[in-house]
Amino acid sequence: MAILLFICICAVLMLGYPVAFSLAGVALMFAAIGSWFGEFDSVLLRALPSRLYGVLNNPILMAVPLFVFMGTVLEKSRVAEQLLTGMAELFGRFRGGLVFSVFIVGMLLAASTGIVGATVVTMGLMSLPALIQRGYSPAFSAGAICATGTLGQIIPPSIALILLGDVLSNAYQQAQLSMGIFSPKSVSVGDLFAGALLPGLMLVAMYCLYTLWQLWRHPAQFPAGEPGRVGDWRFWLRLANVLLPPLVLIMLVLGSILFGVATPTEAASVGAFGALIIALTKRRLTLNVLQQVMRSTVKVTAMVFMILIGASIFSLVFRGLGGEDLIHQLFANMPGGTLGAMILVMAVIFLLGFILDFIEITFVVVPLVAPVLLAMGLDPVWLGIMIAVNLQTSFLTPPFGFALFYLRGVAADLVSSGQIYRGVMPFVVIQLLLLVLLSVWPGLATWLPEQIYGG
Repeated sequence: MAILLFICICAVLMLGYPVAFSLAGVALMFAAIGSWFGEFDSVLLRALPSRLYGVLNNPILMAVPLFVFMGTVLEKSRVAEQLLTGMAELFGRFRGGLVFSVFIVGMLLAASTGIVGATVVTMGLMSLPALIQRGYSPAFSAGAICATGTLGQIIPPSIALILLGDVLSNAYQQAQLSMGIFSPKSVSVGDLFAGALLPGLMLVAMYCLYTLWQLWRHPAQFPAGEPGRVGDWRFWLRLANVLLPPLVLIMLVLGSILFGVATPTEAASVGAFGALIIALTKRRLTLNVLQQVMRSTVKVTAMVFMILIGASIFSLVFRGLGGEDLIHQLFANMPGGTLGAMILVMAVIFLLGFILDFIEITFVVVPLVAPVLLAMGLDPVWLGIMIAVNLQTSFLTPPFGFALFYLRGVAADLVSSGQIYRGVMPFVVIQLLLLVLLSVWPGLATWLPEQIYGG
């Protein structure tokens, strides 16, 4: 029944029903059927109120609406558009310079919004018309924008890493208790932020190196630069005015979390307040903009918590039907031991990334498989970064990647689906290469947390 429950939920989601209500509704139906046939103890449902109270009372998850608010303010107040304009003037005088400005602005935007869809849509609306108008290949432009948009999955402070950190923290303690360790260690959101920083920057560097290689092989596909006003001191003053405020804000928020000065929730509140100050000083924060920001923040936050509530009901019923024992047996009998189990989990998460968002996968799949993998001796930070990069790759892979749908939705008149698919494939290969590098050298994810937190 546990297997059938999982299959039914995937089928219902593929039919397009809302995720949160599908998780809860199907799970409760299976609980009723299982109770009727004596396969499920209905007493377990009495734990549901305390579980839901724990979800809503979780101090780490309080950071989610604040980070969403911060990113939405920077997006709606057109700070990101000013960033792209300034960086385009700086790099636009070089051949292919506009692409590098897209990478840099996309990286900053990913760090400020932390949401894949918001970054892809924003960059698609702002930069894709400019790239095509200046003569860049539509396929390459679309691929660069989609790849840059998915950086919000891995570059901290990321909403995905916050949610993943909370889930992995519970899974790590559960794994240690199952191993007989009754004074368990913990893993924090700060650990994941530190672990993701180096791989995220490496990914941006790999994008740039690939672009340089393409520029060397096919210079005609990259238009010559246009003379800019970089010799004018007023240009540098304007660029500093555009670039420094969001950059300083991101560094303050991220640095305060990494070095233990503030919790993620405290840092997120500072970030939200700082974003308001930036928008006010640039005279971009009107009442209409603030209303849009509040509506968008409430929608995203409500979606996250409703999915989390539905996932809590699902996981309770799944465990009550013996699903957890089934996963333990599957991994224990997996050829290749820990490596075989890890490859299976990565493959399943990658495929589920075609039909589920990172929030559903984080709340539904990770709590089921992470305790078993961590009990096998895997490092929780490394596992978290591998899952994040894996999902990022899944969101970029044709034909079902979410990032492709986001860009197609806002740029249907500029690029075709085939051009988007061709353009993203090299970037998919780059992200797969990063996964291989992380597999061979786990220290890429674990070295910085060890240096900051001492192991």
